[in-house]
Amino acid sequence: MKAFALSVQKFLVSEDGPTAVEYAVMLALIVVVCLTAISSIGTNANTTFNSVATKLGGTSS
Repeated sequence: MKAFALSVQKFLVSEDGPTAVEYAVMLALIVVVCLTAISSIGTNANTTFNSVATKLGGTSS
């Protein structure tokens, strides 16, 4: 029973679990920011290319 109590105490003192959760949350936020930035850049690039194609007299789809 003493070994079980010591293992529970080690688990409660250990910071591995919370640290892993913090890293997972940070990674998720980074992914969301990257996807938003890529989407925004893609939209702006598409608008620019369509504008240039229109000014050159080409057809845009």
